Amino acid sequence: MKKLQPYIRSFRLRTLPLSVSGILLGTLFAYSEGKYDNRIFLLAITTTLCLQILSNLANELGDALKGTDNNNRLGPTRSIQAGLLTQNDFRHLIAGFVILSLLSGTSLVVLSFRNLFCYKSLLLLLTGGAAILAALKYTLGKNPYGYRGLGDLFVFLFFGLLSTLGAYFLMTHTLSTTLLLPACSLGLLCAAVLNVNNIRDIENDKICGKYTLPVKIGEKNACIYHTCLITGALSGNIIYTALTYNGISAFLPLLTLPLFLIHLRIMWTNSGKKLDSQLKFLSLTTLAFSLLWGIGQH
Repeated sequence: MKKLQPYIRSFRLRTLPLSVSGILLGTLFAYSEGKYDNRIFLLAITTTLCLQILSNLANELGDALKGTDNNNRLGPTRSIQAGLLTQNDFRHLIAGFVILSLLSGTSLVVLSFRNLFCYKSLLLLLTGGAAILAALKYTLGKNPYGYRGLGDLFVFLFFGLLSTLGAYFLMTHTLSTTLLLPACSLGLLCAAVLNVNNIRDIENDKICGKYTLPVKIGEKNACIYHTCLITGALSGNIIYTALTYNGISAFLPLLTLPLFLIHLRIMWTNSGKKLDSQLKFLSLTTLAFSLLWGIGQH
């Protein structure tokens, strides 16, 4: 078990609830329409976890290669930085999770559509390939988008829109425009989780040339942006509920409002290492928000 600890550390377990939020939300919306397959759900969860872990591993290797992971960084000490795993170990791990993502994603598409070469299957395979590429290019390569302040956009697209709409599409084989608002709300919260990480590491990122949004706009403006992300997500739920009201249960997601207010107070009154706990807190609150939104459709 001790030998596995460095690997588990680099998987970043506290980020994994965030990756399944979109799958849960899309699946619960499909379930409310009488469309659900347990095998598709389990494979979708497996695929998104593989992609999340792949992204985490690629991020650690990329930051290590660029010198961003150093003694000045305020987050948990990573496995490469601590000398517990080598860069070659990570290259092998990344290759393994690319293969796992491909196998799981392809199996998921085949299970859902029974045909690997119909246009719907090819569309999902294409978006899955894009997700793998996005996971790798966040901090790896000569011009990673995470070092140009584009991480928020990609997180919004892949963890919000693609995850939610993709799960629904796999279950129903159709797309619903009414699901765009929940998917966008979730995407805003996923971007907020990344923003917590970037605000925490703003000083070290600035020194290392990692130009995240907080580095570009400053810590105060990043907190304003953070508040807008969370307010936008909650507003999206309220607007959706007003447009599609189907009973008092539709307001269930608002039970998370006190948690979001506690989170925002901490974000505005603390900085640096004191924000580290908020990554897990906001990830779990986002998961609860998605779960309650989905349950509220029944």
